[in-house]
Amino acid sequence: MHPTYPPNPGDEALRHPHWWQLRWVRYGALITLLAMSGLVILALVRRETGTEGFLVGLGLAVLPVPWLITAFRWLDRVAPFAWRNLVFAFCWGAFAAALIAIVANSFATKWIATSTADPASANTLGATVIAPIVEESAKAAAVLLVFLFRRREFTGIVDGMVIAGITATGFAFTENILYLGTAFGTDQVTGGHGIVSVTAATFFVRIVMSPFAHPLFTTCTGIGFGLAAVYGSRGRARRMLIPLGGLLLAMCMHALWNGSAGFGQYGFLAVYGAFMLPVFGLLTWLGIWTRQQELRTVRAELPVYVLAGWLGPAEPFALSSMRARRMARDYARHHAGRPTARAVARYETYATALALLRARGRRGRAGADFAARERELLAELWQRREAARPALEYAARRAAPAPVPMGWAPAPYGHAYVRGPVHGPGYGPGYGYPQGPGPGYGHPAAPHPAYDPYRM
Repeated sequence: MHPTYPPNPGDEALRHPHWWQLRWVRYGALITLLAMSGLVILALVRRETGTEGFLVGLGLAVLPVPWLITAFRWLDRVAPFAWRNLVFAFCWGAFAAALIAIVANSFATKWIATSTADPASANTLGATVIAPIVEESAKAAAVLLVFLFRRREFTGIVDGMVIAGITATGFAFTENILYLGTAFGTDQVTGGHGIVSVTAATFFVRIVMSPFAHPLFTTCTGIGFGLAAVYGSRGRARRMLIPLGGLLLAMCMHALWNGSAGFGQYGFLAVYGAFMLPVFGLLTWLGIWTRQQELRTVRAELPVYVLAGWLGPAEPFALSSMRARRMARDYARHHAGRPTARAVARYETYATALALLRARGRRGRAGADFAARERELLAELWQRREAARPALEYAARRAAPAPVPMGWAPAPYGHAYVRGPVHGPGYGPGYGYPQGPGPGYGHPAAPHPAYDPYRM
């Protein structure tokens, strides 16, 4: 017998949702919106560049995209987003945000030129004021949508940086097609060729020197949303102001970069060397440091589930090492095939989510659905334990500096190993320790009566 839970008043609404709440309706509307935006923006770009310029721009603009996406995927490996979220972010940046930007920038620049009768000042204001506000706001919309509708997966700074960076990569891709295609058209008219051509100069500045520019700006917005996710349900005003502060910082950085050409003969190089490169290095360090902090959280928070019987003794160590994780997936793929390797990868993702959830609960920043989410994650782990545990145990033995003696169990939160047997399923030692799987294998039992997820 398993415990029953009282019905939730919202369950009836979930069983019989309105038509606009159906998943296929929402996905269909989103795909239609992005597809239409893509067709319109590509048609506008081709009209500006011509067919030949469009193809040249497309071929050159695609070059940095794989490198940037690979970098953000590497940063996201500890607790990876689902591919559909990353595809949405890229398509939003490349299609929807780019369409908003090209229409709004053109309209605003023409309006300023008409109002002031000074085309030169209109172009300057458009590049340094209008473009940063419009473009960063359009890209931030993707981060906001993921933050609102994929809240369980959006848990910290790394998640914000990844979604923002991939959105900006898509935006820069479309913008580079326009600039490179226009430069190619200019060379066709003026006869420019070789290293003195406008195309070569544009390629060097946008693709070689600063392919990270747009991702760098929008990452500030992502960090703001990431901090809001870290604070959880506490501090409503703070959770609203921090993302706005990140967006404002992104706009200011974008404006400085766009206006650098007007700072004198060496203004562009000065801004690039004294500002862009240091900020790029700082944000790169922040991303790597935060990624390592996530791994430390996994190592510190998962041992409590070992003591309760949910995880094997070696799993916290294996799951807190990217090298051991990779070895576990390789072992599963070699001995049991790709489906088992995918199960191990999902096990690693769910275990990381469980550790991050427990860390937020321990700090009092988890939502009201903490217990339900914890049971859900434990159920996902239990279903994949047969595939994952042998692979993780193998990886732990290979990656560990010394084997862990039998009969030793890791104490919670990074303390030294303590002598004693690892308690089997059903063990719930009290405050802060989850109830074990119980006799009904494959189904998580109710939390122990004394279990308080917010107390250690």
